[in-house]
Order: sequence, then structure tokens, then C-alpha cells
Amino acid sequence: MTFTISDAAYRTDTPDAKQTMYADLRSQLQGLVAGESDMTANSANFSALLFNSMPDLNWAGFYFLQGDELVLGPFQGKPACIRIKKGRGVCGTAVERGETVVVPDVHAFPGHIACDVNSRSELVAPVRRHGVVVGVLDLDSPRPDRFDAVDAEGIQTLVKIFEATLESNQ
Repeated sequence: MTFTISDAAYRTDTPDAKQTMYADLRSQLQGLVAGESDMTANSANFSALLFNSMPDLNWAGFYFLQGDELVLGPFQGKPACIRIKKGRGVCGTAVERGETVVVPDVHAFPGHIACDVNSRSELVAPVRRHGVVVGVLDLDSPRPDRFDAVDAEGIQTLVKIFEATLESNQ
């Protein structure tokens, strides 16, 4: 396995800058997961890649469904809530809707679960295996309005790379 992790200081002030960042992250993630089908290993490296590459993040990680709860998976950042009910908070809402949820101000989100009081905005993308939601990728930022439609699209593209490793893991 060979891969290169960029030390680039990415800008996110324009859509073009974000698209450049996501193009770089795509190639880095593809290198990280190439030939590896273990969900824990790939989700750990994926969250580390995002946390250490994307500006203005204070948490990046996964929650995976067990019954009607999301259970904490690999992550980077401060200790987090361990279990979240489906339909609760931003993560549970993303599972219930089956779509990416972008929250510009978490304090204005009904039922927000504050695992880190410093978080101000959040992006949560569902993770699917064989078309069924099995978890979420959760990104938190201490900056309000950190995430937008360009981020949602970029993260969804990265999640699809991760999902391909789940499909190959029968």
C-alpha cells in the first residue's frame, strides 16, 4: 500500500478552493483505503484524514447503527456522546431522512445534542452499505456557517469511496 497525505493548508473561502481541497482529499482517501476492507481501519483513517486536512474542524468521526441507536465509532477530536437515538440530534436526523444535513448554527437546530460546547456548525452525511443506511460521518466546526452545499457534495463524494470498501466487505 502506498499513499501520500498532503500537508497542504487548504483554503475554504471560495467554491473553487473547496473543490480543489475535495479533489485532493478524494485521491488521498482512495490511496488510504486501497486494498483494505476493514471498516474500523478505513473509518479511523478517513476521520483522521479529514480532521487533519480540513480547516476549522473540531471533530470528525463516525457513528454506526446498532438497532435504533447510533453508536460512536472511530473519530478525531474531544471525547463524544457514545449513543444517539435515531431521529435525535443532527446525526439521528440524517439517519431518519437518509440524506446529508448541513446545520449553519447548531444552537438553532431543534434537539441538537451538544457533545462539545465549542461546536457551532455541523455536517452529517449518511453512510450506506448495499443501499441501506448503516451509519453517519459527522463533522463539527467551532465556526458558524462553516459548511455549505459545496462541502455537502464534496463529503458525499468521499463517503461513496468509503462505502465502496463496505460493499466489498461481505
